[in-house]
Amino acid sequence: MSDHVYKKIELVGSSPTSIEAAVTNALSRAGQTVRNMRWFEVVETRGHIVDGKVDHWQVTVKVGFTLEQ
Repeated sequence: MSDHVYKKIELVGSSPTSIEAAVTNALSRAGQTVRNMRWFEVVETRGHIVDGKVDHWQVTVKVGFTLEQ
């Protein structure tokens, strides 16, 4: 295994559907400009309530990616 150096960024994804969709939205959008993404961790989950029901999910994720040589 070679030595890797990682950088972490923090993103907030959102979705009216689910927590998983909010994570996917964040990673998909970041993937348009960030190369070499390797892992993520969910650090915070929030939701918007309307009429006593979950209306929208917001998820904060930290994403690690390898630095280029």
